[in-house]
Amino acid sequence: MIWYVLGACILAATPPVLMMVSNLRQFVPPPPIDTKNTPEISILIPARNEESGIEAAIRSALATENACVEVVVLDDHSEDNTASIVSNLSTGNPRVRLEKAPALPPGWCGKQHACHVLSERASYDYMLFQDADVRLEKDCAPRMVAFMEKSGAQLVSGIPWQETGTWSEKMLIPLIHFILLCFLPISRMRLSNSPAFAAGCGQLFLAKKQSYKQMGGHASIKQSLHDGITLPRAYRQNGMMTDLCDVTNLARCRMYRNFGQVWSGLAKNATEGMARPFLLTFFTIFLFTGQIIPFGMLAYIWYFETCWGLKLLSVVAVSLAYSARFIAKVTFRQSLFGALMHPLGILMLLAIQWYSLFRQGIGRPSGWKGRAYHGS
Repeated sequence: MIWYVLGACILAATPPVLMMVSNLRQFVPPPPIDTKNTPEISILIPARNEESGIEAAIRSALATENACVEVVVLDDHSEDNTASIVSNLSTGNPRVRLEKAPALPPGWCGKQHACHVLSERASYDYMLFQDADVRLEKDCAPRMVAFMEKSGAQLVSGIPWQETGTWSEKMLIPLIHFILLCFLPISRMRLSNSPAFAAGCGQLFLAKKQSYKQMGGHASIKQSLHDGITLPRAYRQNGMMTDLCDVTNLARCRMYRNFGQVWSGLAKNATEGMARPFLLTFFTIFLFTGQIIPFGMLAYIWYFETCWGLKLLSVVAVSLAYSARFIAKVTFRQSLFGALMHPLGILMLLAIQWYSLFRQGIGRPSGWKGRAYHGS
């Protein structure tokens, strides 16, 4: 029986490693800037209660080189000093503009409505939507434009370096790369506009105004809490291509700062991602078998068994379970602690997904930024 369990663990742990290795040849940084071209880019930042970081976000965007940029911040009814900070920065600087959000219409998620309003206030054709906790390097925006032009996609998402501080951040936030690069075949994504291959990072999106309006923009996902998936999906449902690039060295983001924020933030996104009954059941079985059980088997076999064949296979199973996470740790400068705690991170991720699915099933709303949202 133990042999069969180890075999199942190895079979489940191998595909994510192979997919990760294959995807790393495709998931690349944007190309260098063509200094002969100076793109015009509207950097659009929705902001609700962001007084602690909005100034740094604006200043990093203004430092952009080899591009003509405007920074438009939409104050989404903040209850802190967000608006006054932006207003002070805009004084005497025509490249910074503070806009006030209208009342949130029924049926809209706050972020999607803010991005929709920002798109209408943007002056330039290239629109870079970024979260208020993203910090851009000086060549990030023009290099993303170069990537878009090279790929031919109408929507491009960049995945910044994920800055982590607390133990829960270190264990869970790096799983963005694990889930994306272990389960999405990027080469096939670029050959098909099927919504099944929709993927992105809601922290950073680059769009062209004409195609954005043509597909309905954020109005087409107005109830979504997870634009990282639903916006690329909406583009693809309209026959348009989307693409992904690695901006680990071009942007950084710290999404959350404590366990409560990590749990709530991941839970609000879950039901539009993994937390659907059939899909979550599959992922639970697959991830348990390939990423969690090998560690328990290793401990059991090395304590109770004397067969060296079993011991060797248990080491192989654990090595495979660790491989993809440690490849990502090195490639994307992730936490060593988080990589070592990988099986516990996977266990916590699955717990969050089931928690979110349960809340949806009993009709409990998701909450974020002081607003409650019922599942659609």
